[in-house]
Amino acid sequence: MQIRDLTSEDSNAAAVLWHQSGLTRPWNSAKDDLQRALDGETSTVLGAFHEEQLLATAMVGHDGHRGWVYYLAVDKGQRGTGLGRRMMAAAEGWLRENGAVKVQLMVRSGNAAAFGFYNHLGYEDADVSVRSKWLT
Repeated sequence: MQIRDLTSEDSNAAAVLWHQSGLTRPWNSAKDDLQRALDGETSTVLGAFHEEQLLATAMVGHDGHRGWVYYLAVDKGQRGTGLGRRMMAAAEGWLRENGAVKVQLMVRSGNAAAFGFYNHLGYEDADVSVRSKWLT
């Protein structure tokens, strides 16, 4: 298993994995999100590969202090193997190497499995509420 930065050539495989993992929404282009992360100076998308097959991803970025993780996805056939933990460790390592001192993530309400996974990794409720506004 190799974990490396994705490239634009990996966009189709990442979009399929994200869709199968329930992370995509009709109003948001997964391929555009991937390309923005790859083009950014403070972000990337990590991928776990076995023999060139993409099995997991984690999008990471930071603002100089806080790091963020998005699009953590693990192929359904690989769930329960520890690959999600490995991807989070890789994401946290990338953030540390790039100067972030804190990591944050968002979990959709009602996603009990994700809450349980992140709780098990030591993530806790930050007692904040996320607000959003569409600019387009």
